Amino acid sequence: MNAYGYGFDPLYGMVLVVFALSMLVQFRVRSVFKRYATVLSRNGYPAAHVARALLDARGIYDVRIDRARGTLTDHFDPRTGVLALSDDVHDSSSIAALGVAAHEVGHVFQKEDGYMPMRIRQSLLPVAQIGSYAAFPLFLLGIFLSMEPLISVGIAVFIAVVFFYIVTLPVEFNASRRAISALADGGYLTAGETGPAKKVLSAAGMTYIMAAIQAMLQLIRLLAMSGRRRS
Repeated sequence: MNAYGYGFDPLYGMVLVVFALSMLVQFRVRSVFKRYATVLSRNGYPAAHVARALLDARGIYDVRIDRARGTLTDHFDPRTGVLALSDDVHDSSSIAALGVAAHEVGHVFQKEDGYMPMRIRQSLLPVAQIGSYAAFPLFLLGIFLSMEPLISVGIAVFIAVVFFYIVTLPVEFNASRRAISALADGGYLTAGETGPAKKVLSAAGMTYIMAAIQAMLQLIRLLAMSGRRRS
């Protein structure tokens, strides 16, 4: 019997397998980035310079480019209008750095264009942040106290988390497509350099796929546990 008295839970085993695969994907991302971080672009401009140039070319002057501590901590915050590039990216002119920087610029373009999946993701962000921490405690507390409303709230909150992960997929892949197009059109990467840049961004994109799969499995597990409890 497991902790909930339902016997062996194969779904939990699947969650662990996907988690292990996610760790492998993370390793691959770092490996691919490290590989192309040593290959300098022919253009020679540092990533922060390229990001600024791409924004200026679109007439976007109110986005500030900052430095973010750490490795692969690059991000764009639509709420503050800050595009942060990590230590390994900011001053580097490598193909990997330019790809990552342009990807974040792609998110800025999405905001400017009113890209619907990004708007949906931003609206879900507060609930997803809370739900990531609160959903399971609420669900388990509901089981422990035999309180159906708590169980239902826990599931409902986690559904919002899952939807956040799902809508993140088009946001991230669209930003990568915008990045490659902007770098090629602007002459910052040659035809031979766009392939490696795509590899870096594709590897990063797999992390979002694995996160979405893991979240969906967790939701299926919660629904199965709730259904077994009622039967």
